[in-house]
Amino acid sequence: MTFSLDIARLSEAYRSDDLTPSGVVAEVFDRIAVSGDDGVWITLVDRGEALDRARALEAIPPAGRDARPLFGLPFSVKDCIDVEGLPTTAACPDFAYRPSVSSPVVERLRRAGAILIGKTNLDQFATGIVGTRSPYGIARNPFDPACIPGGSSAGAAVSVAAGLVSFAIGSDTGGSGRVPASFNNVVGVKPTRGLISLRGSVGTVRSLDCLSVFALTVADATLVRRVAEGFDEEDPWSRRPRPHLPLPTRFRMAVPRTRHLEFLGDDANRGLFHRALATLERLGGKVVEIDYAPFLELNELLFKGAFLAERAASCGPFVTEHSNRLHPETRAVLAGAAEVSGVQAFQCLHRLQWLRRQAEQSLDGTDLLVLPTTPTLWTITEMEEDPLGRNAALGRYTNFVNMLDLAAVAVPAGFRPGGRPAGITLAAPAFTDDALAELAERLQRALALPLGATGFPLS
Repeated sequence: MTFSLDIARLSEAYRSDDLTPSGVVAEVFDRIAVSGDDGVWITLVDRGEALDRARALEAIPPAGRDARPLFGLPFSVKDCIDVEGLPTTAACPDFAYRPSVSSPVVERLRRAGAILIGKTNLDQFATGIVGTRSPYGIARNPFDPACIPGGSSAGAAVSVAAGLVSFAIGSDTGGSGRVPASFNNVVGVKPTRGLISLRGSVGTVRSLDCLSVFALTVADATLVRRVAEGFDEEDPWSRRPRPHLPLPTRFRMAVPRTRHLEFLGDDANRGLFHRALATLERLGGKVVEIDYAPFLELNELLFKGAFLAERAASCGPFVTEHSNRLHPETRAVLAGAAEVSGVQAFQCLHRLQWLRRQAEQSLDGTDLLVLPTTPTLWTITEMEEDPLGRNAALGRYTNFVNMLDLAAVAVPAGFRPGGRPAGITLAAPAFTDDALAELAERLQRALALPLGATGFPLS
């Protein structure tokens, strides 16, 4: 790998004419060819079309380039997001359709100068955070192919970590934009719900869904998030922009009490979390231990009652009318969704409100929540032993976030012995995205880890 695709380096190389967009696109497709059957991609853009797009950008004069903040940057999108002319499969071949228009997020990124490379693999219908529930194979974890890549945005995260794109757009309902970031040593930004339009994407749990960003650095992900966000009159879940809320210089960090900090025997992950937590303390933070019980109960609601029924409603009639065409684990997750009664759904929603109140009380007097991104990292073989139970266990620190209307950033936290990565997540109330990004960038710089699996240092 002769050059890094992180935005700071690549943009500087364009300004100095050391690289051109067409040269970068050609290199990207060469890297993809060398990677072989890595399970990352479901559909690639035609190489010639991508090169034509790159050459068209090269013809733009310098002033026009400066007006395009993502000029010449290669990117991928999760294959539950529409791109005109390319099939959207949600990792289910029988569900596939070919949209006539692209989603607003894709259009925004292209107008800003980005170059689409392809659409990435995912847990089917985004019903999982493991990355192993796809008929298109398992995206290969670049740190250890025996390990799961995380999901559901598996291919998106790996495409960034492996140096195949500068950034990727995923989605995040219960951790799909954060878990694979942790397992691939990249940054995962889960914005405030509604900041980025959901129009032109396949739903998972629509009231909780949001699109997310993967990148090599927090600064890169923040730039992309700012380009991608914007109110959409045609998306009922879109929210009008509000002033972004700041964090104080001396901030109070809510951390689960020791009895709730579960790492499932992964002592190396525990150590990396506490090291990153100590780094945040040096950056101005103070730990405040909180009762994590309401958050754990919120996690359980994601796969039952109202939210189970909403999964079927969001994915559409295909999943209930053609359940025999689903991946076995997808079918198991959705089993019983159509039988959820109205009484059960409202019981779930009423319990949700009480748990929200309890969580608010736990967080009272703190500025942000700091968590391990996951308790551990399992191998593919270990996942196969208990696919549903271990998927649920991985969501211990992620599932509740959208239920509480929090923004979140997952940041690399270091490497276990043997080189498997781990992550830490910062979460705070809606519209604190910029403040979270500023703190997360400071943390990433203080930890000074290499970028993804590329071997390049943080610039």
